[in-house]
Amino acid sequence: MKELILKRSYKEVYKLDNTIVKLFSETHPKAAVFNEALNTARVEETGLNIPKVISVHEVKGKWALTIELKEGKTLEQLMQENPEKTEDYMDQFVELQLSMHAKKAPKLKKLKDKLNRQINGLKIIDATTRYELLTRLESMPKHDKLCHGDFNPSNVIVGEDGSMSIVDWAHATQGNASADAAYTYLLFALKDQKLADMYMDIFCKKSDTAKQYVHKWLPIVAAAQLSKENEQEKDFLLSWIDIIDFQ
Repeated sequence: MKELILKRSYKEVYKLDNTIVKLFSETHPKAAVFNEALNTARVEETGLNIPKVISVHEVKGKWALTIELKEGKTLEQLMQENPEKTEDYMDQFVELQLSMHAKKAPKLKKLKDKLNRQINGLKIIDATTRYELLTRLESMPKHDKLCHGDFNPSNVIVGEDGSMSIVDWAHATQGNASADAAYTYLLFALKDQKLADMYMDIFCKKSDTAKQYVHKWLPIVAAAQLSKENEQEKDFLLSWIDIIDFQ
């Protein structure tokens, strides 16, 4: 029996037997669906615990992606249900992210190339700001670590045995782990600044990374996130771009 578990403007997500079916809107690009399937298949090759791709198919003019079902609750649900355990959950969340960053997927697109393309196409900020952002991006070290691009507690499934599985690999790339951490920080900060600060503290401590280094990525990833044209996020993201230090 088909059960609707999530509805967004561009997709509906169903639980069907032992699978998850993502049914995308007619306007969602066919290439984006196949890209998500390809990304997921490439991440499977790293050995990480993730839901495997089963198929991409068409349903009444809409494209659908079927993946393996991972039973459990999202880490976001557990944080809401057990607020007294938030710090413990955040600790596990960061450990999971670091285990992902330890992997390599050399066939994935490069994060720097993706960021460059997103910022170049951003007309909501002026040419001078784009130039400064792209100059900073070019100066940042090139790495080839596996990056999720949307790593947040709603994309982590926790099984009854405590095992964690990362889902939703549509934005996966290879690149700098601190850029991926900057994305995660912004995603937390959009909802809860206290959680964002807790995440940053734990990530930097566990990864032995200077907070200043992650902060250097924030205007860059905020600009890239702006390219998704989410009206509710616009002012918040623009405020992060405004703090860029022009030198």
